[in-house]
Amino acid sequence: MDQTSSNRPVALVVEDDAAIRNLATAVLEETDLDVIACSSAEAAIATLERGDVRVALLFADIRLGGAMDGVALAATVEKRWPEVRVVVTSGYGAREATQLSSQVVYLRKPWRVLDVLVQAEHATLAAKAA
Repeated sequence: MDQTSSNRPVALVVEDDAAIRNLATAVLEETDLDVIACSSAEAAIATLERGDVRVALLFADIRLGGAMDGVALAATVEKRWPEVRVVVTSGYGAREATQLSSQVVYLRKPWRVLDVLVQAEHATLAAKAA
C-alpha cells in the first residue's frame, strides 16, 4: 500500500490483479489526487479508518480476493464515508452492478482512461468544495 505525503485528496484503488491495479494507479497519478493502491477491500477499509488521509475517490473492482467483494465495499464506504465518490468496475458483466446503489458509478472493463479521469475530476471538485 502506498503512502501519501501531501494534504491532497486521495484516490483509493482497490484491485486484486496487480497489472490492472498498477494501470489504474498510473492513470490516477496524472490527476490532482494522490493515489493509494490496495489489493483487498479489507486493506481499503483499514486505510479509510486511519483518518490521516482524505479519500475523495474509491476506484474498486467488483470481484476481489478476501472476505469482502467490491459490492460490499461500495455499500460500506457509502454508509460510513458518504463524501467519497465510489466507482466500481467489472469485466464479468453487469449482473453484480444491479446490487449497487444509484450513487455508485459503474464502469465496465475494459474501462476507458477518459472515463476514469472524468470520475477523478468529479471527486476532486467535490473534495475541494467540502
